[in-house]
Amino acid sequence: MRKALPQKLLRELLKNSKRSDRDLAKVLKVSQPTITRTRHKLEKSGMIKDYTIVPDFEEMGFELLALTFLKMRPEILTPEVMEQGKKYAQKWPNVIFASSGEGLGMTGVIMSFHKDYTEYHRRLNLLRLDWKDLTQDIQSFVVSLREGEFKRFSLTYLSDVPL
Repeated sequence: MRKALPQKLLRELLKNSKRSDRDLAKVLKVSQPTITRTRHKLEKSGMIKDYTIVPDFEEMGFELLALTFLKMRPEILTPEVMEQGKKYAQKWPNVIFASSGEGLGMTGVIMSFHKDYTEYHRRLNLLRLDWKDLTQDIQSFVVSLREGEFKRFSLTYLSDVPL
């Protein structure tokens, strides 16, 4: 049970991170101090990075979600360029995820929210200008937050994924 407890606790916190340690202890059938110690270990080890909410993005003023794919020039993919990419992504608060990767002939992805198409287009043009010497291609997939949602964005679903 001890080895499984951290995973079970993580899954419960994915469902609702506001739950008290006392409530979690009841659900997981262990003592409250055991839950508190386990939670602190998960935080210290980096398994828990944040406690956050998933808001209604449209109510926050965002109209678009953009997935922007980049194809970097292979000869320049160095640790220095990767660090430059990290610093660049940190400058944009609307970017919620950026990473190197592989697929669709691309080598990187950026996930970002935008208030409207004009703001998205300005950011995309700036990205193209700032990274013109480092990229071969930049493509985007833009999603209107006002339509087409089949399953709302939430990490809660991960609590039910079998390991």
